[in-house]
Amino acid sequence: MPKKQKDIFPVIKIPKNATKRQIYAILKKEFTAADLQKFTVIEPMVPGYQVLAELEAIHENESRKRRKK
Repeated sequence: MPKKQKDIFPVIKIPKNATKRQIYAILKKEFTAADLQKFTVIEPMVPGYQVLAELEAIHENESRKRRKK
């Protein structure tokens, strides 16, 4: 996955007084399958129940700290 924002979003030249319709047409023409592929890469994920358990543990610890004060 690219790290720099320059690598993610290519610079596209738009005429100065372009309408929204013209801008969308230019962007649609410039967008390629390779651009889409950058955002559809399957990355390793953490199961939802694990995230929820970690959040509940953090919440419990913080609640305990607040009760002691």
